[in-house]
Formats: sequence, C-alpha cells, structure tokens
Amino acid sequence: MISTLYKFKQIYLIFIAAVLLSACGHDKKVDVSNIPIDVKIERFDHDFDGLRTKPMEQQAMFMIKKYGAFYANYTEQILEAGSIKDTNYFGTLRPVFAGRPYLDVKHDVDSIYPGPLVKQEAELTDAFRRIKYYYPKKQLPKMYAYFSGFKAQTAVGDGYFGIGLDLFLGAKSRFYPALTDVFPRYISRHFTPEYITPKVIEGIAREDMFPESDNDKTLLSKMVYNGKILYFMDQILPDVPDSTKIGYTPQQLKWCTDFKSTIWAYLLDQSLLYETDDQKITNIIGEAPFTAQLGNDSAPKIGVWTGWQIVKEYMDKHPEVTLPELMMNNDAQKILNESKYRPK
Repeated sequence: MISTLYKFKQIYLIFIAAVLLSACGHDKKVDVSNIPIDVKIERFDHDFDGLRTKPMEQQAMFMIKKYGAFYANYTEQILEAGSIKDTNYFGTLRPVFAGRPYLDVKHDVDSIYPGPLVKQEAELTDAFRRIKYYYPKKQLPKMYAYFSGFKAQTAVGDGYFGIGLDLFLGAKSRFYPALTDVFPRYISRHFTPEYITPKVIEGIAREDMFPESDNDKTLLSKMVYNGKILYFMDQILPDVPDSTKIGYTPQQLKWCTDFKSTIWAYLLDQSLLYETDDQKITNIIGEAPFTAQLGNDSAPKIGVWTGWQIVKEYMDKHPEVTLPELMMNNDAQKILNESKYRPK
C-alpha cells in the first residue's frame, strides 16, 4: 500500500512538473506591465497636410527635422514627388493638395481616425512590451501614420514603421470598389481598423526581425517559415483571433480545422512538400479567394495554415524551446519530423 501511494505521488509530481514547464515555456500571458515602453503613433498625415495650410518651405523644414528619413522616403518613393534636397518638389505637391482626390481621402481618413490612435497605441504598447520581453536588446521602431494614395498599407524603414491609414478605412470604403484590379475583394476585406496592429507586428517580424532566407526554396521551408511568423504573432498578440492573424474569415478557419487531414493528404499525395516551382507554391501559400484544387468552398493559403499547425505541434512537444530559439531554427525538415504532425 505504501509502495503504491509512493508511486502515485511520484507520477503526480512528474505530471505537475511537466505542466509547469509547459506553462513557463510557452505562456502567452507573460506579465509585461513593468516593461517601460509606451507607443505613440505620430500623425504624419496631419503634419504633412501642414504643407497645404502653412508656408510650404517653413513646414518642410519642420517635417525634415521631425521625421527625417521617413519624410524623404515618403515624398520621394511613395508620392514620387521628387527629392527633398531642393524645393522643386513643391511644384508637384501643390496641385496634389488642390485636387479633389486628396481632399476626399483626407476627409475619410479623418472621419475614421480624427485624432490620436489611442486604441492602436494601447495594443502596440502591449505588443512591443512582449517583443522586448523575448528580445530585450531589440530597438523598436518609431510609429508614423500616413496615407499613401492607396499604394502601401505599411512602410518599413530604418528605425520607423509607417501605417497607411487610407488602406484601413473599413471594408465598405467608397474608394475600394474602384481598386479591385489592385486589391480584389478578398484582400480589401482586411482593410479595417482591427487589422492595423496585426499588420504592424507581422511587418516587423517579416521585414525586420526574421526576413525569409533566400535558401527557402521548397514549399515545406516556406510553410514552416510562415508558421513560425504566425506562432510569433501568437505570443506577441495573444488576444487577437486566429482568423485575424492569418487573414481568414471564420468560415475559412473552420474549413481548415474540419479538413486538416484532407489538406495534409493532398499535400502528400501530390508530392508538394518539396516542390520548388514558384507557381505551384503560390497556389498553396498565396493570397486567393480559395484553393482551386480543393474547391470553391475551401480556404486559401492552406500551406501557411498547415505550417502554423506544424510549428504549434513542434512547440507543444518541446516546451523547453524558447521563442527566440524557435525563430532561429531554420531546419524545416527537423521541425516537421519532431512535430510528428499527423492530423486526423
């Protein structure tokens, strides 16, 4: 009797230790309240409008001093108005400011985002603190809000991250139906305020912290890379729905969950995991209304979703692996093997 009780206690303690180890390793709700970061999103678009309402040369000097490289990149690359090293670009800006399109866009942006982006600042403060928790030495970017003439939803540069508010006006914005050649409906439905914070974190992850290696040629390597990005977002944005992080409708997310074994069987049956043909890979991981090979009711980018599940299972089975260790691991085959991913 004593021996049996002793063994039971041993098993119980081992079980508790395993649970605690798992919780410590991958707890999405780590306490970051004491990390001294408070995000402020500068309204670059409001200051830029000062070039219209104030003496242009005086306001330009203010913009150069306040925004530095972002002002130069915005004027020269996004607006394509010319170099700010001389004042010739003023001649390009004046008719832009005087035109109806600029005033219409400004009206709609200001109607949805009239002042400080308080909600997004709070969300990004929490997210940036979580990045600092895992990466204490990471220098996080200054945040600027702008509008791009519907060219760029986000802009990443040296020390800054820009948010193109004209591409976050809401799915029913009056402007988007005219842009379907560039932004089909299945893409513009993401142009809503709740996507701002996830897009910022995804952009920082992909463009700054973990750019994809040129050696990632196979579908499997791209699946696992995308899965790691989404897993990173899981840890940094624990309260954001999975459907928002991956850009699915709730129905598409449910379809993937319901048919996960079908998806995996399709990838294996068609020998796609080690495929290197760009078009075939795009069919599996690219933005689309659905995956054509699996029917009109299917979800798109099933390779991205599957890569996410592989990474989740890998991390579930390896609670000792930290988030930085995962993100540094570029061995997609090893992650797949050790995940023992076998959906049923």
